Amino acid sequence: MVRERAGSQHGLCPRLQDGPSVIRRFCAVALLLLLAAAGAARAETPGTPGAFDFYILALSWSPTYCAEQARAEGAQCRAGRPFGFIVHGLWPQNERGYPQSCQTPAPYIPAETLNGIQDLMPSRGLVIHEWRRHGTCAGLAPEAFFAKLRAAREKITIPPAFIAPAEAATVPPAEVEAAFIAANPGLTTAMIAVDCGAKRLREVRVCFSKDLTFRPCPEADRRGCRAGRTLEVPPVQAPSAR
Repeated sequence: MVRERAGSQHGLCPRLQDGPSVIRRFCAVALLLLLAAAGAARAETPGTPGAFDFYILALSWSPTYCAEQARAEGAQCRAGRPFGFIVHGLWPQNERGYPQSCQTPAPYIPAETLNGIQDLMPSRGLVIHEWRRHGTCAGLAPEAFFAKLRAAREKITIPPAFIAPAEAATVPPAEVEAAFIAANPGLTTAMIAVDCGAKRLREVRVCFSKDLTFRPCPEADRRGCRAGRTLEVPPVQAPSAR
């Protein structure tokens, strides 16, 4: 295939500095779209089960999810369900980007496994979605993957301030990180990231090696909240009276 030389006047776009303003704008937009598509392709790529570098354990602040979703999952957000941090997922990750949906169709999750993990992930829909999108890339059977997820969660101690706050609070992301680091010996700022969404605390993400030891993860850290922001932390619902 013959390729046009860079800057050739015979391609779709002439050199940007030489063409009319409309063409320059068109070419600039086209270039940005191509770059965005290439970046997305790198971030989310089908992969081979078991071929990844490390895990991210994503802990979702359930009160934020329930406050922001117009049709929030009933089992998770029903009145009187006192959920604080729940497990969003255990994500196989590469140093750049991550694999997804590595087995199609995904192996069936046994009912015992599906029901048994809902103390950590209180939504059947979430469990199934996370298994299909991320779990299938771990190279494990469903039972082994969710056992791994539970083991990762058990390695994390939730700081006292985030176990069941009864009142809303406003904190900087660095304070959330500092609380987790203080409660989890061996964890450092390079191994944890806070996702703040629009204005509320949304998630805390902790990076693990394949054998579930804390490890740095520069890419996840880069995607965390920017310094100088403050986050609303909605309170945990009080348990319903029986």
